[in-house]
Amino acid sequence: MTNELDKIRQIYQETLTAIKGYDKSRKLKLEFYPYVGIRNKIFLREDVIHVKLSNILQDAPLEFHQILADILIKKLYRKKVSPAALEVYQNFIKQTEFRNKSLEARKTRGRKILTGSKGKHYDLEEFFVVLNEMYFENTIPTPTLTWSPKDTYRILGHYDSIHHTISISKSLDELRVPPYVVSYVVYHEMLHIKHPTKIINGRRYSHTTEFRRDEREFSDFVEAEEWIERHWGEISSANKRKGKQTKSFIRRLLDF
Repeated sequence: MTNELDKIRQIYQETLTAIKGYDKSRKLKLEFYPYVGIRNKIFLREDVIHVKLSNILQDAPLEFHQILADILIKKLYRKKVSPAALEVYQNFIKQTEFRNKSLEARKTRGRKILTGSKGKHYDLEEFFVVLNEMYFENTIPTPTLTWSPKDTYRILGHYDSIHHTISISKSLDELRVPPYVVSYVVYHEMLHIKHPTKIINGRRYSHTTEFRRDEREFSDFVEAEEWIERHWGEISSANKRKGKQTKSFIRRLLDF
């Protein structure tokens, strides 16, 4: 791997040299890092250009590293990145081999902060049991249910398929939030278990037609969405806005 690392470092050095405005006195430090997924960083600190690449990519061909070097260095120097280069990069990391490596890294390196299902006012497990019987005939395997460690306002819930965990925003654990709203958010995340994300031609589809159809089966669907639309902007300290929130705002809260 030492020879390969030297070759990759040489690629970055040559790419830097070709950039207008590059200060040749700056040193280059390149390393592979065990990120949770496929992530790459480049930054300047004290006249040293640091490049940290996901070690998932350490066996990638040199031609790929040439393209990645061009993308990262142009971003560092605020140069326009070729759409063709970005497309090649995206197509490469979407390959089954690297997607599987990324998923495995998330399993082994990812860390979930769990606070438990019992909140100050609501118990997520109680919602799950009722919903599973009422809408799913008890076919949804019980996930880990937890409130988020902190109040979150941009995302109300999330289903992590890697760790089979449903996390609900702690900001919903308030008496001013009606139980049917909490139930609706939990139900939405349970639908992600029933309707797993599909990957078609490299694109991820989390909310299929079947998902949206089942979402409307929730008995208080209209009331829950209207409550979020009417009140969430008032409650959220991070998203205070005047007037009525739009449906697209609700979709952003629930699209995960």
